[in-house]
Amino acid sequence: MESHIEIQNKDALQKSFKEMISTLPKGNCWGCFEDLCQYQGFWLFSTFLQGALSAQQQFQAQPTDIILCSSPRTGTAWLKSLTFATITRTLYDDSTTPLLSKMPHDVVPFMEFDHAQFSTNRHLGIPLLATHLPYSLLPRSIIDSGCKLIYICRDPKDTFVSLYHFAARYSKSQNTQPIQLDEAFELFYEGVSPYGPYWDHVLGYWKASLEHPDKLMFLKYEELVEDTVLYLKKIAAYMGYPFSSEEQQQWVPENIVKMCSFENLSGLEVNKTGRHREGQGNLGLENNIYFRKGKPGDWKNYLTTEMAQRLDQRTMQKLSGSGLSL
Repeated sequence: MESHIEIQNKDALQKSFKEMISTLPKGNCWGCFEDLCQYQGFWLFSTFLQGALSAQQQFQAQPTDIILCSSPRTGTAWLKSLTFATITRTLYDDSTTPLLSKMPHDVVPFMEFDHAQFSTNRHLGIPLLATHLPYSLLPRSIIDSGCKLIYICRDPKDTFVSLYHFAARYSKSQNTQPIQLDEAFELFYEGVSPYGPYWDHVLGYWKASLEHPDKLMFLKYEELVEDTVLYLKKIAAYMGYPFSSEEQQQWVPENIVKMCSFENLSGLEVNKTGRHREGQGNLGLENNIYFRKGKPGDWKNYLTTEMAQRLDQRTMQKLSGSGLSL
């Protein structure tokens, strides 16, 4: 139990965070529940930023932790389900896995929010945690502990389209006017998007993966889609949970890929009718908002040729000299 003084100190810390956040530059919120705030070069919703600042002060990473890192709408839920099913494959089978009754975001907690839930998972021997934070804003303990990170990124055009639809569906769920595609596009292009600029987010992790390839695995969504079984085997080995030759003969990796497929997850009752963060005010969302198409190249159905060319040019300009292409 926390002492009275510890609680007072935490309250004082949160108050100081709120006061600091109130002084930051504000940006268009994409029709979501609160303004975006600019902090150390990135745009975050104030609630998430407060959680990030708390984590920087209080989160203690362990060397055995595995942190799943991503910008929003780049394959986070899929990566969570694949890694969770892989790590827990001896605890659960296809009929008992929590992925059947909970959405991936409820199975693998977010560092910016769910410290208590993560502590519980740790006690159960499940070392997975997720974050949308840029590399430069990660708590120092994550870097110092030597724990492993996995980063996933995606074609910026598909990332934008998915982010736009997510914001629009959120607005509709709150009975508010959704942002227009053209307006959202200009914001994304200028870097004013949740956890954006997107390219800076990707580059931070890309550079870290070059410096510490044994501690940061860098994935592209499109490659994971192209050969999911191959990449799952690589991910499992990297995490320290490799598939044995016997497991491979029994098609265990293929079964995990099938169970975690978009078609299977999006068709589960919990992901069609359940709610995420129920009782947490504006953060409460219907689970189905998180599942849309999951298909690479869907941007072609929404962006004009000019929009696509502008984003491609911005991507080439931002990634120039990095050795990375998206």
